[in-house]
Amino acid sequence: MSQQILRLPAVKSESGLSRSTIYLRIAQGLWTKPISLGARAVGWPSSEVAAINAARIAGKTDKEIRALVMKLEAVRKTAA
Repeated sequence: MSQQILRLPAVKSESGLSRSTIYLRIAQGLWTKPISLGARAVGWPSSEVAAINAARIAGKTDKEIRALVMKLEAVRKTAA
């Protein structure tokens, strides 16, 4: 299974959120933390961005999205 890593401009485009809002949501536990791609580059797995967007579209509460984010980050750790 091929998974794409999205850089910030693509994440902004996919989510419709600004950079500051994405990082605010990370601090609030409403968005997954980025993965390091190098010394000065980060990105997000496209499947995580899609899952969070789908949860927002479905009208999930912040509590439900926090649970989703925790699950996505746990899956990320087991896949390594």
